[in-house]
Amino acid sequence: MELNSDEIQKILPHRYPFLLVDRILDYKTGEWAKGIKCVSVNEMQFLGHFPGKAVMPGVLIVEALAQTGAVAILTDEKEAGKLVLFGGIKKARFKRQVVPGDVIEMECKIITRKGPIGIGEATATVNGQVAVTAELTFAITDAE
Repeated sequence: MELNSDEIQKILPHRYPFLLVDRILDYKTGEWAKGIKCVSVNEMQFLGHFPGKAVMPGVLIVEALAQTGAVAILTDEKEAGKLVLFGGIKKARFKRQVVPGDVIEMECKIITRKGPIGIGEATATVNGQVAVTAELTFAITDAE
């Protein structure tokens, strides 16, 4: 099932400039999601990261991966309207620079879940090359 940016905004609370998922290509509720981020030179981070050599900050790629995983979680009716927060980041590896014009393909698989706490295994690729891998711990909480 595919989700466009309007549909993603009905699931995630993030908004410009911090909504970092442009499209969800497919997902299975509570298990995994695949999405894309189209990197544009017009994004605010490139004003200072880095002048004359635009490189997407790794932490923003990790955030985009987390948002992709949050879609998998929040599409579950019993989790709708909640927030998915970072509980930790482990084993993050940055293997390739991401620059304006790249399309980041993101996948996050929920590998463990106990109550409101879980772990996702996340990978970001560009043109089939791994850019980032990480293990993301998350906590689900009420939005209020």
